[in-house]
Amino acid sequence: MTNPHTHAPRERSRETARAACDVVEVLEVVWERGRDTVLTAVSTPQLRVLRALEREDGVNLRTLGHALGSTPPSTSRLCDRLEGLGLVERSSSAASRRELELRLTSRGKTYLRELREKRELELSAALNVMSPARRADLLRGLRGLKQALPGL
Repeated sequence: MTNPHTHAPRERSRETARAACDVVEVLEVVWERGRDTVLTAVSTPQLRVLRALEREDGVNLRTLGHALGSTPPSTSRLCDRLEGLGLVERSSSAASRRELELRLTSRGKTYLRELREKRELELSAALNVMSPARRADLLRGLRGLKQALPGL
């Protein structure tokens, strides 16, 4: 005879993963709406560049490409577009004249700040509908999920 509780934890994990996927899909819509309301819309790969430069200001193209898991030509094209939008600047490296350093401009920093503010407002409105106990449960769950995700 099969024990019905044997597969319960695995089934619960799948049910939780499905629910998380549903929420991620909704969050993608919220994320896109937020992106459309700030200075200028950038693509998801461009946003990854901005976030990487925010974390490690003054990196060279090779280091940035490695952090993004991208090829040098792709990374260079992304930076070209962002530089054209005034969000990123390139300058000569103090260590080597042959190398360029990449930095966020003040406009790039403003873009990220405004984007986060818009997204936070959207999420806050939804969270305010939830009970304090549900919000606390969600916070614990999100922290646990972040810890469980490798390398992020």
